[in-house]
Amino acid sequence: MGAGHGHGPVGGASPARTGTAAAAHRGRLRIALGLTLTVLFAQLAGGLITGSLALLADAGHMATDVVGLAMALLAIRFANRPASEQRTFGYARAEILAALANCLLLFGVGGFVLYEGVERLFRPTGVEGGLTAVFGGIGLVANVISLLVLMRGQRESLNVRGAFLEVLADTLGSVAVIVSALVITVTGWQRADAVASLVIGLMVVPRAWKLLREAVDVLLEAAPRHVDMASVREHMLAQPGVEDVHDLHVWTITSGLPVLSAHVVVSPEVLDALGYEKLLHELQGCLDRHFDVEHCTFQLEPGGHAEHEAGLCH
Repeated sequence: MGAGHGHGPVGGASPARTGTAAAAHRGRLRIALGLTLTVLFAQLAGGLITGSLALLADAGHMATDVVGLAMALLAIRFANRPASEQRTFGYARAEILAALANCLLLFGVGGFVLYEGVERLFRPTGVEGGLTAVFGGIGLVANVISLLVLMRGQRESLNVRGAFLEVLADTLGSVAVIVSALVITVTGWQRADAVASLVIGLMVVPRAWKLLREAVDVLLEAAPRHVDMASVREHMLAQPGVEDVHDLHVWTITSGLPVLSAHVVVSPEVLDALGYEKLLHELQGCLDRHFDVEHCTFQLEPGGHAEHEAGLCH
């Protein structure tokens, strides 16, 4: 005895809603991309002129940001293509794949910067502190603007959060560049540039690891972190007539699109009194209010049906 309830088209293959959280912030990502490109060229020129590894390291990180932001925008385009009979959730996972690719880029840049930074510690080179501080200041201003632009979207989308974390690391990197440049100008200690490069590399890697874990959780269909499975089960069991809940699964298709499915054992007397539609509405409303899970599929069944299903599987 099956019954489903959720939001989205009905009839046919019932493709799911594919609008993603990042789509609402497409314009913000474009602004951030434009600013990042500007800073990339400025810091690349500055690094070559001043001989600063810290500036070149920040420019390298900026290059990965440009690729990451471009991939994020491309992923949004694919993620919002309509669902089909073969891809009933459309291309929503494209955003998560883009976030995963960003992680790999971040790890590569972080490793390179750390290696070059260690080299510079043993073989320091001359760096123009004054010009380095100027170029670092340009990067800092542009990065702060990008952070403000992306602030809201990073709370709603893993894809946008990846871009936000990259820009945040760049902002801290710009601060490190400025500090090292001032140290060189005031004291003449050239190794300050290598130390700043190492700081930038050490800021990149942990953030990349955190984003990687979140992206992998989505790909492995782990329960969203904001959803307590025991609490979900408790709320469902509290609904009138619900005697048991089994085969309960909650996972995330992409940022902003959690999905739930469950087999719900219902008392025949209560089901006859309430009717399927009212019980489904009660379950759906409960999960939407308490856990922000809108897309749900329930199979309503009488007691003993779970044992029947288990017998069919052997």
